[in-house]
Amino acid sequence: MKKRKIFIFLGHPDKETKCGSFADAYEAGARAAGHEVERVNIGDLQFDPILHKGYKVIQELEPDLKMVQEKIKWCEHFVIFYPTWWSSMPALLKGFFDRAWLPMFAFHFNRGKIGWTKMLKGRTSQVYVTSDSRPFLTRFICGDNVNEIKWGILWFAGFSVNVDKIGPLKNISAEKLLKWQEKFKKWGKRGR
Repeated sequence: MKKRKIFIFLGHPDKETKCGSFADAYEAGARAAGHEVERVNIGDLQFDPILHKGYKVIQELEPDLKMVQEKIKWCEHFVIFYPTWWSSMPALLKGFFDRAWLPMFAFHFNRGKIGWTKMLKGRTSQVYVTSDSRPFLTRFICGDNVNEIKWGILWFAGFSVNVDKIGPLKNISAEKLLKWQEKFKKWGKRGR
């Protein structure tokens, strides 16, 4: 198995959650398998998540946002964990992408031509989205709630993306939670 440079990004503001425990298990598995691993928890970052002027005026990036951009450029495989809240990602995670996913970092529009340059091409991404309800039920009622992260953010910047939805987790037993954690540990070992 090829060793990979893996960047794990926990998009839940609270790391003491099921979502956080899955990121912990994945990280443990990846490290045990000898992958190079970096990890950041969004709740530990200091930044303004509001893009106050859109892209009309680019806000100065806080040091934490620059640090995460460097880890994204470094990695071969970008692994994101986050919960579904109101059929979307947490506002803080969306604010992270609003602020950090900038022209010349994630993309570049080609003047006078149709299309854009994907600045992060050649990398893969695995997104794990947790939910208190059954993923198929959420999709049936609300539509596909991962289009934004999969196509509008990651693919747009050049990532080859895979998304897995995990749920229902609301009343999961300790035994089932442990089984999920073991599964994430195996996925981390494989660099999935």
